[in-house]
Amino acid sequence: MMKKKLLIAASVIVCNVVAAQQRPQYTQYILNNYIINPALSGIENYTDVKFSARDQWVGLSGAPRTMYFTIQGPIGKKDYKTTATSFNIPGENPRGNAYWENYTASEPHHGVGLTILNDKTGNFNRFTTYATYAYHLGLSPRTNLAAGFSAGITMVGLNADGKIDFGGNNPSDPAVASAVGELNKVKPDLGVGLWLYSADYFVGVSAQQVIPQKLAFVDDATFQAKGRLIPHLFATAGYRFLINDDLNALPSVMVKYISGAFKNSYQGELNLKLQYRDLFWIGGSYRQFDGYAAMLGFNVGNTFNVGYAYDVTTTDLRTYSRGTHELMIGFLIGNRYGDTCPRNVW
Repeated sequence: MMKKKLLIAASVIVCNVVAAQQRPQYTQYILNNYIINPALSGIENYTDVKFSARDQWVGLSGAPRTMYFTIQGPIGKKDYKTTATSFNIPGENPRGNAYWENYTASEPHHGVGLTILNDKTGNFNRFTTYATYAYHLGLSPRTNLAAGFSAGITMVGLNADGKIDFGGNNPSDPAVASAVGELNKVKPDLGVGLWLYSADYFVGVSAQQVIPQKLAFVDDATFQAKGRLIPHLFATAGYRFLINDDLNALPSVMVKYISGAFKNSYQGELNLKLQYRDLFWIGGSYRQFDGYAAMLGFNVGNTFNVGYAYDVTTTDLRTYSRGTHELMIGFLIGNRYGDTCPRNVW
């Protein structure tokens, strides 16, 4: 019975459309900030492709499973500069201090991208796809500001044929008690973002699902509690410390604001990534009200990179969950400058 109640709680936490986080969680967003901020479209010299799969709360039936595909690249970007996080010059250290002393901002350019995402929890399924656009402008010789937006659709589905048990005297959801099959609602999806970046730091703000919308699977006037899609706000910042010519430390922070989703409606995350040259990295993170995570990854030449994260929750689910696994694989397409890892998203 206890396990059953925890399964129900897990579903409600992620999928409740009245007051909860409705977008998926990501641990390795620090490796792909584009997934939360469209302003990163076209920030690199190549087309960046990412695949990610996240299996949350392993061991709990119906727990969240998230998969996404992103692709984004620049238009009119002509950076020939080398960087301490990318271009590997024979005989020189690609992470030395010399590059950062001579860092210059990128010339103004455009960026476009596409995201396809599917998030399934219990009887609920959320499919989202949207296109993005960004413009990158040089504010100073060392600083760029990018502004972007995303536009697409979100389809929220509920499998009414499966058993939907919310406990209590009525074991089914009264809103769909008489429904059969797959119930789907398609809604417009809009997001915006800003991204300020330089040699040593980045600061970003973004909003997803910016249009508040009602969401109900059946038209029943007797059902008073109407669901709704609510805006998700994100603020991120990070700084690069050069420990020595081989090792960089990259601490960062993110704060999410989602009305009713957390205590005081906000949640903070702290991250630390240690990267050896442009070869491999390790890291860790702390998510407020949730738990901890460990990360590691590596780059393979100028072709692809792999990242893995393992989360441990500190909530009541820890007794039944065997943790969360998240895998990310990235590809660098059209990499004519020989970048071995991202230049501007460390």
